[in-house]
Formats: sequence, structure tokens, C-alpha cells
Amino acid sequence: MNHATRRAVTQLLKRQTQRSRIPSRRCASTFQKRQWSTPLAQNLANAIKVTGPIPIAAFMRQVLTSPDGGYYTTRPEGDGEVFGKHGDFVTSPEISQVFGELVGVWTITEWIAQGRKRSGVQLIEVGPGKGTLMDDILRTFRNFKTFTSSIEAIYLVEASPTLREVQKKLLCGDAPMEETEIGHRSTSKYFDVPVVWVEDIRLLPQEEDKTPFIFAHEFFDALPIHAFESVPPSPENQPQESQQIMTPTGPQKLHRPLKAANTPQWRELMVTLNPKAVEEDLPGEAEFQLTRAPASTPSSLVIPEISERYKALKNQPGSTIEISPESRIYASDFARRIGGASINTKQGAAAQKPPPPPAKHTPSGAALIMDYGTMSTIPVNSLRGIQNHKNVAPLSSPGQVDVSADVDFFSLAEAAIDASEGVEVHGPVEQGTFLRSMGIAERMQQLLKGVEDEEKRKTLESGWKRLVERDGDGMGKLYKFLAIVPEKGGKRRPVGFGGNVVM
Repeated sequence: MNHATRRAVTQLLKRQTQRSRIPSRRCASTFQKRQWSTPLAQNLANAIKVTGPIPIAAFMRQVLTSPDGGYYTTRPEGDGEVFGKHGDFVTSPEISQVFGELVGVWTITEWIAQGRKRSGVQLIEVGPGKGTLMDDILRTFRNFKTFTSSIEAIYLVEASPTLREVQKKLLCGDAPMEETEIGHRSTSKYFDVPVVWVEDIRLLPQEEDKTPFIFAHEFFDALPIHAFESVPPSPENQPQESQQIMTPTGPQKLHRPLKAANTPQWRELMVTLNPKAVEEDLPGEAEFQLTRAPASTPSSLVIPEISERYKALKNQPGSTIEISPESRIYASDFARRIGGASINTKQGAAAQKPPPPPAKHTPSGAALIMDYGTMSTIPVNSLRGIQNHKNVAPLSSPGQVDVSADVDFFSLAEAAIDASEGVEVHGPVEQGTFLRSMGIAERMQQLLKGVEDEEKRKTLESGWKRLVERDGDGMGKLYKFLAIVPEKGGKRRPVGFGGNVVM
């Protein structure tokens, strides 16, 4: 991006603000007196009324993690669970303990394949939920004493104080928790290693001699997305004389006008107020709706240019795409922790960020990403809301609905490989394929041998079958697994991704 464009992208303006204003005293009165679905809905509405429409990413960040009513961050204990049968949705670890056990076994196989490092092993989980997955993993590790003796620390990346307390009780029992410079710290109930909580993975140092095993289960689907639509170079889509651009703090006039485009351009899909609900107060109308920005936004000028995949669709008017820059940041972080940073960084990134850590002398560790999304295609119109195990409008009841979107696994792989020359990526593979190759059927037969109660047997059987089945409400096809491991020139496939256990 040249200097003139960069300067233009940072400005503020007024046409969009004027469009977002309530046009009459009656409407203004309706706005002020309206009974909003949630306090956070009113806060968002006030912000949109002042600055104009906001990106989907900004909306998602607020409704999920705002300190003033976010879905994950401000639910007090006992005021409605997020996970489990009494919450809004059930995750794989809650369905069967075998899920976490097999993730633990996969970790052991990777540790063995990489030479059984005797020290410096780190366990890192991002978005740990209730801590169920990590608890099942740690319980499995107890059977591998040599491995547990190599574990230096357990790190949990968690933004919610409420969930942090839930995780602490499950993983640490009665051990005290104390504040640290980077977050909080306690001790595992399974073996004498510290459990450390941070709000962002970037607070954890990247060290040359460490071996990180990173777990991300249903984490990336909750990271904010931007959505864009390609529009043709028609007169109504050309820059107007005022030359305005929409920024996060409102619209702004450009100092140096953009040239008229003779090719399709990206326009961002934004969240705005629904006039039928806010102005006319019609019953049953949602408070927020999506609208296409009439002009370029900073995001539409920059984000779709990060990959050739998006550029190819730009020339097809009507094409829509979803991109999660934050997901790419996390995938890049995973890769650098495992393989070190690439020596050659792309232009632009180096100018905006401090130099990355050097490449590791010997790449080690692994990341296992478990989520739902597309195999190789770009997600489209995947924004969804879940409440009480039912699909609801994703823009409804902000702070009380879990909002998520499909994970673009290809984008994660692309970001990881770009970030580090010391890693390779395997997958994605379907969850059913991964779990079957890890021996879920055999493990379940072992568990069922010791169960005489018929109801418990039925629960166990239905649970593991739901994890692997591809039809109905089965999760075997929808959910995918992707692995980031040290680069071996394609000479080794990890177990679960077509490889065998290496002893």
C-alpha cells in the first residue's frame, strides 16, 4: 500500500454518519425509549448511531468478549452455562471422554516421533472452555511417566474470568491461584507442574529450546471475521466527488481521491441498525441487519489482498468471501513456536511489526486444530448464532447468543507455512476419519467391557458414534482436524493423517 492510500485509510468522514442518523424527532424518541433485547444491544446501537455501520468483526468481538455483557466474558457462575447439555451447545469433549484421551495419545505419538525430548515440553490450549479437553488429556498422560516428567508448564489462553475459575477448579482442585505479571497461576492436580492463564497467546514468550504442543478445539470458529462482496465497476460503484471512506471511528474524506475503477471492487458487509425495528418499532423485527458498504473501507482495501485465493474471486461480481485475519495471526504464532520464524518476511509486515524471533535450530512440538469449516473452499455466508442448542439469528440478543463462523482451514495452513519455513501442515481430515484411525472403536470396546448398567452403555455408545458418524446430527464429517508439525520434507505423515505410530 502506498503512502497516499495508507494516509487515506486512516481518515474520518460524515456521509455515512448522516445516513445512520434517525431522521425525525419521532424516530429519535422511539430510539431512546426502545426496550432493547440486551444492555449490550443498546450500547452497540448507540455506537452505530454515532459512527455508522460497523464491520462484522467488530460486532463479533463485542458480543463475545466485551467486558460489558460479552457472551464469554461476563456471565456470572450459575447464570446459565455456555457449554454442556445445560448450556447453549455441546462440544466433543463433553460428549465422550475418549475424545480427549485420543488427543492425548496423538500428542504422545508426536513426542515419540520427534525423539522423546526429556525437558522443555509446554502444553498450550487456546479457548479451553470448561477445561474438559485438557483434563482428559492430562489424565491420559499419567500413564506415560517419561513424558509427564518432561512437561515444564501448562498454559491456557482464556479471556473469560468466569471460565478461568471453572478451569482452575477442574484442573487444579484446591490448589491456590495467584496473579502474575502475565496473568494467573496455579498447580495441576495431576502432577506438580504450573498451570498458567493468559488472555492472549502473544503474552507467552517464544523460546528456542521449548517444545510446545498446542491444542485449539472450537477456538477459531469464534474469532472475528470480515465479509466482502465483489461489485462491478458501474457508475454507482465509482468513487463520488466527495471521495469518502468508512473507518472504524466513522466515515472520512480522503485527502487524495482514489482513481475511478474499471474493474470489480470489494465492498465490506457491515452491521447496521434495522430501521423497521428501531424507527418503526415493528414487532418481530431484528434490531440489527447486514448492509453492504457503499464505499471502500480500510478492510476492503487491504484484507482481501493478502491471498491470491481472494484476488481470483474479485473479478467475479457478486462473489462473497469471509476472512478472519485474527485466525491467521494465531496460526502464524503456532507455526513460529514450533518451527521458528521464516528468515524472509513479506514486505509490509516487517515494516509494521518488530522483527520475529529467529528460526529454531531444531523445530519441535505440534499444533492440533479441531473445528468445523470448509476443506479447501472459502467460507461464504457462514455466520451463525446458537442459543439453547438451537440455531438463531446471529445478530439477535447480543451477548446472549454464541456467534461463530466456519473456519477456513486452507487459510490457516497458508498462514502457518508463510510464517515459518520449519513447519509443514497435514489435513484437514474429517473428525470421524481421525478418531477411527486413532482407535476410537477399540477404546470404546474396552470401556464397555466394564459397564453393566444398560443405560450407561447406551450413553457411551451413542456418544462415540455421534463423534464419528457423518449423517444426521453426527459430527464426523462437519468437524475437521488439521496438524502443524516440524518440517520433514514430506517424508513423514503424523498418525491420524495417514501415518503410523513411530516407536
